[in-house]
Amino acid sequence: MRRVVFNQKGGVGKSSITANLAAISASRGIPTLLVDLDPQANSSQYLLGEAYDDAPAGITEFFRDCLGFRLLADDPSAYVTYTDFEDLAVIHSGPELTELEPKLAAKHKIYKLRDTLLRLESQFDAIYIDTPPAFNFFTLSALIAAEGCLIPFDCDDFSRRALYRLLENVEETRGDHNPDLHVEGIVINQFMSRAKLPARLVEELCNEGLPVLATRLSSSVKMRESHERAMPLVHMAPRHKLTEQFVALFDELGDDI
Repeated sequence: MRRVVFNQKGGVGKSSITANLAAISASRGIPTLLVDLDPQANSSQYLLGEAYDDAPAGITEFFRDCLGFRLLADDPSAYVTYTDFEDLAVIHSGPELTELEPKLAAKHKIYKLRDTLLRLESQFDAIYIDTPPAFNFFTLSALIAAEGCLIPFDCDDFSRRALYRLLENVEETRGDHNPDLHVEGIVINQFMSRAKLPARLVEELCNEGLPVLATRLSSSVKMRESHERAMPLVHMAPRHKLTEQFVALFDELGDDI
């Protein structure tokens, strides 16, 4: 199972959703890999903590190898770093990744990630891909490599306007590059149940027939604490309301696409 979490708008909780779903997957005994394609490396630092600074080769080195800067590693697990959480590994990102984008696009390396993740499926039953807040080479690589796509939505009118273009991008990628890709659902994040605007926006999306998932993720300071401690919610606060919502989301999705 290869699942990408994608939104072109920043600040919608993309990295938090990716990392926490991956952590829940691993906590169920599923060998799980998170691939971080965002140069900000939020999900990498979240799951690796202090070990991030000393992590070996990651996604930057992988794409450098694709450009022929040195021989491509025969074993793609050379780019994988295991976290302190059982069954959870990361291919970490970093700011240097940004510099490679024009070179990779010019060399038509858009299928390299897909080919490598297919090889890694012998080691990992679940692969989650975090993406940058833009539709660029790395995001397109992720959509080509994935089977399912989750779209975080933070109940904002700007997010709603961007959502339609985002869905068009996914559909275009499916038609041009990856017929197996499909939108698994829109994840309502930072939801305030007592506020009128979020409820109205969600209702309107549902009435339009968009694939809005039933589980809602609340806004909580617990998420910030989780980031600070570099500990996913399922490990830091397993009985917290937000953790239970993440577990419900994971169960709603299922571990198979």
